[in-house]
Amino acid sequence: MKKNVIGIGSALVDILTRIDNDEILRELNIPKGSMMLVDENSSAFIGKRLEEYESSMAPGGSAANTIHGLAKLGIEAGFISYIGNDNTGKFFEDSMNSVGVKPFLFHTETASGTARTIISADGERTFATNLGASLELNENAIKPELFKDWDYCYVEGYLIANRNVFLKIISTAKECGCQVILDLASYNVVKENYDFLNELLPQIDIVFANEEEAKALTKKDAEESLHYIADNVDIAVVKVGKKGSYIKRGDEVVQIGCNKVTVIDTTGAGDMYAAGFLYGLINGYDLKKCGTIGNLLAESIIQVVGAKMDENCWDEFKKSING
Repeated sequence: MKKNVIGIGSALVDILTRIDNDEILRELNIPKGSMMLVDENSSAFIGKRLEEYESSMAPGGSAANTIHGLAKLGIEAGFISYIGNDNTGKFFEDSMNSVGVKPFLFHTETASGTARTIISADGERTFATNLGASLELNENAIKPELFKDWDYCYVEGYLIANRNVFLKIISTAKECGCQVILDLASYNVVKENYDFLNELLPQIDIVFANEEEAKALTKKDAEESLHYIADNVDIAVVKVGKKGSYIKRGDEVVQIGCNKVTVIDTTGAGDMYAAGFLYGLINGYDLKKCGTIGNLLAESIIQVVGAKMDENCWDEFKKSING
């Protein structure tokens, strides 16, 4: 039987806005390319300032993006999080249901989380994120019945902000026989939790990191980081932007190159790489093909606005991996 994946992380709705001048970021005091946590009032203020630009909505959140992508590829997938009893939460839940994701969503009166995604003319994205209801994920909600029917548990690194919840997720998933997959999420998250993450690595099965995250974890360059991480986990993946990615399992090392594409928006590139890679792994492909599929999906997503593609783009992508 084909393996399946349960994800856990923040249930966010991305509000995507393309700007033509980065001066607005300086005015809002948001560093370009950063992920800034804001409260509900600050999020509303930013939204007001961006009203002159056209915006669109899409279900978001790091782990949720990967799970959404896996479901689109035909992998059985589920997602655990908290959402509000509001239209934003309904939009998120309906969007996940529409692609076949099994939602394990707890409802609360707190407003659903949003990520105001500001996309500069060069494709760089800047986030002003209000986690909202997602912050209510707690230890009591993490129960074995959530994990017992799943083969993999995909965890976003942002959850490390609550270490007790993070540890409970990993221990419960492992007790239920899940292999644990960790995406390191961001350079800042890794830097602030350096000792904690290094102690935790042997409990993780698969790690995804970009170059900066890997360096923050190991204090080494990308290739040395790959070896360090792979010494502690089953599969290590270090993504190196335009240079592609490095993958290691045991003594096997693979390097995946990149194709030259037009970058519209880098939102979700890492999340989609993970979805493509895991699709390949679940289908029993070798590491080179897994990485190639991950890379192709990341390249597809950066050619559209946001972390979701329309059906035509998905059809083209599926042709590219089956051709």
